[in-house]
Amino acid sequence: MRTVIAENTVIADYWHALDERTIQCDLCPRFCHIHPGQHGLCFVRQNIDQQLALNSYGRSSGFVIDPIEKKPLNHFYPGTPILSFGTAGCNLACKFCQNWDISKSRELHTLSSHASPQAIAQAAGAHGCNSVAYTYNDPVVFHEYAIDTAQACRELGIHSVAVTAGYVCDAPREEFYRHMDAANVDLKAFSESFYRNVAGGHLQPVLETLLYLKHQTSVWLEITTLLIPGENDSTAELQALTQWVVDNLGCDVPIHFTAFHPDWKMTNKPPTPAGILLNARKIALANGVRYAYVGNVHNKQASSSYCHACGQLLIGRDWHQLSEWRLDANGCCQNCGAAFAGRFNPQPGTWGAKRQALTFG
Repeated sequence: MRTVIAENTVIADYWHALDERTIQCDLCPRFCHIHPGQHGLCFVRQNIDQQLALNSYGRSSGFVIDPIEKKPLNHFYPGTPILSFGTAGCNLACKFCQNWDISKSRELHTLSSHASPQAIAQAAGAHGCNSVAYTYNDPVVFHEYAIDTAQACRELGIHSVAVTAGYVCDAPREEFYRHMDAANVDLKAFSESFYRNVAGGHLQPVLETLLYLKHQTSVWLEITTLLIPGENDSTAELQALTQWVVDNLGCDVPIHFTAFHPDWKMTNKPPTPAGILLNARKIALANGVRYAYVGNVHNKQASSSYCHACGQLLIGRDWHQLSEWRLDANGCCQNCGAAFAGRFNPQPGTWGAKRQALTFG
C-alpha cells in the first residue's frame, strides 16, 4: 500500500536523506539533490517534510484509446486498441521535445483527469483494450502510479506497455519492468555529445536499459529514433547505431526511424525529409536489422512488415491502418513458414486508426 500524504500525493520510492533537510532522488541517473519544498528536475517528485513524494499519483493529462501502432509498436498484437495516458514532467531536457506541453509542464492543474489504477484497468477491459500504455511523458517519473496500474491490469489479463527514454537506475529499472509486457525505448542518438548537449542526459544508461530489457526480461522490445536533420542523422552515426543493435540486442529488435518537426526549443531545424528516414532504414537493413520502419511520414512500403527469409509482405500498414495480413495462426510467414518476431493473436485486431478520448467520473 502507498503512503498517502495529500490528495494525489504519495511517498515515493528510491531516495535517501543526505542530511536533516536535503534528500537525494535515486530513481534516475540525475540523482537530484532536493531541498525542502523543492522539486527534482522532473517536477513531479518533491521534498515534502524531508520525504520524497510523487505529487501526480492518480492524475493525468488525459486518457485516449489509440491504435497500438501509434506507440509505435508494430510487432505487439497488431491492430489492437491500447488505452494510453501520461502525467506531467520528464527527467530529460530534450530541446526538440515533441510533447513539451505535457513533459515540460510545471503546472499540476494541467493534469485535469483523475483515475485510480483499478479504474484504468477496468476501463481498458470495458473498452476492449488488450493493453495500457504509459506514454506522452516518461513513465520513469510516475514510477509508482505506473507500477500500481500495471499490477491492476495484470489481474485482469491486460498488458502494460512502457513508452520511455530508458533513463533510469538499476534497481528501479528492475522493479518497473517486472510489471511491463512491452516497451518502446527512445534511442535518441548514438553519441554522448547529443545526449549531453541536446537531451540533457547521458547515452550509457539508455544502452544499459536496452541490454537489460533484451537479455534479462521477457518484455517485448522495440526502439524508436527521431531523426533531426544535421544532429543525429549522419551515415556514420546510423551505421554505428544499427550495428550496435544487431551486435548487442540481435537482429529481431524492430527499429522505427521517425520524422522530427520543429518544436519546443528547436524551431530552427527543418522537418525531417522522408529521404533521411528511408536512408536510415536502408542502412539498418544492410547491417542486419530484420525489421526497420519509418514513421511520421506516409510511406506504406517502409511502414509495412516483411518476412526476413523470403521477402513476403506479412503486415501491410497505411498510416496506422492494417491492410494485408499473411501470418499463420502461429505468427509465421504463410509463404515460407519462417518465424516472425513478436507477439501476435491468431487474427489481427480491427481497431484501425481511430482515436477515442475517455473520461473518468
